[in-house]
Order: sequence, then structure tokens, then C-alpha cells
Amino acid sequence: MRGQDEILDRCRVIIQEGSKSFAQAACLFDPKTRDAAFLLYAWCRHCDDQIDGEHLGYKNAGEDCGDRGDRLAHLYEKTRAALRGEASQDPVFAALQRVVTSYEIPERYPLELLEGFAMDVEGRRHAGLDELFLYCYHVAGTVGLMMAHIMGVRDEWTLRRAADLGIALQMTNIARDVIDDARSGRVYLPLGWLERAGVPADEIADPRYRVQLARVVEQLMAEADRYYDSGARGLCRLPFRSAWAVAVARGVYREIGETVLRLGDRAWDERAIVPKHRKLAQVGRGLVAAGFSSSVGRLQGAPPRSDLWTKEPSLD
Repeated sequence: MRGQDEILDRCRVIIQEGSKSFAQAACLFDPKTRDAAFLLYAWCRHCDDQIDGEHLGYKNAGEDCGDRGDRLAHLYEKTRAALRGEASQDPVFAALQRVVTSYEIPERYPLELLEGFAMDVEGRRHAGLDELFLYCYHVAGTVGLMMAHIMGVRDEWTLRRAADLGIALQMTNIARDVIDDARSGRVYLPLGWLERAGVPADEIADPRYRVQLARVVEQLMAEADRYYDSGARGLCRLPFRSAWAVAVARGVYREIGETVLRLGDRAWDERAIVPKHRKLAQVGRGLVAAGFSSSVGRLQGAPPRSDLWTKEPSLD
């Protein structure tokens, strides 16, 4: 996948413009893994943008993007065609076809990701934590599973850790964006939690409930921490540079969650970010974590994850 490659070049531009944090972490992968990650994430970014009526993560101001259900159906059609091996002139679907074929990624993973987007199109809300975990699995855990295949992982133990990390990352996204999502009519926090906290689900963005909302988000991030810890256990099964890149991404996202918690009811006055110097610090911490996992971590063994939510059937 090196040299003159128009599909890869296009995917690289999509990621560098639409997902700078991922592009930075991806620099730590070996070249082959990095290129495959660009191919996969360009398709993921495209699908996400299509559902949200965005371009590279930004709203298409003044542009009629059509019905979300129609856009989702179109994504299903083109994705299934790519998985069948049909030629595509669209670089992101050609990219998906290439990476799925090259790394023998199970076809159900990209389709499960689209099922997560279908939940968004339906405006589905989550009564309890298990329903939220299912959503997070579909929209982010599946990405972790596909990336794990790219990094050479095939055993179920490690695949479950990859899905756990994806779930944790998505829970952090929910915590950071809860007000913006609510203003767009999207509610991801468990309805039972909101009810007990006295926060009407349709009034999450109302400043009157900001203190109570911060407490609900604190509960959410406490759950996310369990999945971050489980994801970290899987680093020992990855090649060193892959473990480094994943550890950095995990560290940056976990710091976003810590920022939200530290700010409390002021967390949504502006978007929580990790400054550049803190991201650089996470590169160093990720290096240490990868080194530990690649040596001591491989000898220690890992505790069972029987108390964590699990998507059935088997992930292999």
C-alpha cells in the first residue's frame, strides 16, 4: 500500500482534515498498519458524516443533505457492494474493500457499525446501561475490533479488550458532547439515571440542570474507567508500535474525560480538549505503557472480565 496510491492518498487527507487526534496517534504505527488504519477510518468518517449531514466533522451549512434514512440505506447498499467485491469509484468504499480483504476482517463488523448509525437515525434512547453499552459497541467497539484485526489480533480474549476500549472511548465522547447532542435532539445517557437525578431527558441542555447532569456524567465516566482498564490489558497482545499508538489514544481520551469531571457543571461551557503539550506528554506515557505491556505485562496474565458487559455471540 505504499508508493503512488490515489485511494490511500485521499483517505490520508480525509483523516488529517477530519480527525487530527487520530492522525497524530496513527503516526506511531508501523507504515503498513498506519496505511491500513487510514483506509478503515476514512470509511468510518465518511459514514459518520453522511448520517450527521457533515463534511469531515463539520456541518454542511445551508446544504440540504436529504433524508437520514435514505442516506443510511445508501451507505448499506454501497458497503454491502464493497464487501461483495464489486468495484467502486468512490475511494472510501474502495478503501473499505481493500482493508477488509487484506486483513480478513469479518464482514459483520462494518455492518454492525452501520447498525449503530441506524440507532441514531431512529433516535433511539437507552433506558439503562446495557442498552447504552450495546450502542457504544456498535458505533465504536466494532471499530476497535476492525483495528485489532489490522494489528494482527485474532484471539477472542484480546478482541474483547479491543471492543472494551472502543466502548470506553465512545462513553467519553458522550460525556464531552452531552449538551451539543441534546441540542440536536440526541440523548445517550441512560434514561433511568436521568430520572433519578431529576433531569428531564428533553431538557438536558437547560442550565438549570447542569449540576445534576454533572453527577450523571460522573457515573458514566466511572463505568468508562472499567472499560479503559480492560482495554489496557489487551496492549500486551499487540505489536510494540501498535501498543504504543493505542496507549496514546487511550491516554488522550481518558484525559478528556478527566477534564470533564474536573470542570463539573462548567464542563460544557466550551468543548473539553487536551492541549498539544498534554498530548505530547501522553506520547511519552504511552511509550512507557507499551514497554511495560510488551515485557512485564505478557508475564503477569490478566484478570477475567466476567463482570463487564459482553456482546454475544462470540466476537471471532
